[in-house]
Amino acid sequence: MSQDPTPPDAGADLVRAAIDLLAERGPQALQARRLAIAAGTSTMAVYSRFGGMPELVRAVAREGFARLCAHLKASPQTDDCVADLLKMAGAYRQNALENRHLYQVMFGLDESGAQSDTAEGRTAFGYLLRAATRCIDAGRLDQAPPLTVAAQLWSAMHGYVLLEMAGYFGTTGATDVLPSLTTNLVIGLGDLPERARASAAK
Repeated sequence: MSQDPTPPDAGADLVRAAIDLLAERGPQALQARRLAIAAGTSTMAVYSRFGGMPELVRAVAREGFARLCAHLKASPQTDDCVADLLKMAGAYRQNALENRHLYQVMFGLDESGAQSDTAEGRTAFGYLLRAATRCIDAGRLDQAPPLTVAAQLWSAMHGYVLLEMAGYFGTTGATDVLPSLTTNLVIGLGDLPERARASAAK
């Protein structure tokens, strides 16, 4: 019986090489031969470990969502649930800008043709969902379904991040646009304006 000659860590090496190539040269650099050379392995590893380039790119997207989860998890939890929810918007933005090459792949917005991995996305969404649930349970937001509240927050953050990455907000977006956007959103969802603004200022 023939054995797979591919080193056992070749999959992780290929994912790391793909992330580096994305950052340096963009999605057009994601080619099996180029990745194999960068990872110090053979093109066979792409197929033996992932079955082909589409699955490798999905593995890259999963790494992107793992980084997003790490940023959201590190966002502080205090006795002000709305302040914590709003700070998640900043953490979301920070991750996107630090990993903009991965952000495009995560949501299928690049030229690789990969589809967004919704299972991994739901893991990240869970952090927003739990934060929204805290705010509703504390009486800061209306008794809307937490799923709806979290989805609105993610939609707002995602739209903002795409526009900032496209260069529309210059250097003022993070200090002017994003805080106002998310604060107005929680006010619209039922928080008192003065309480929401006080939480945003923390």
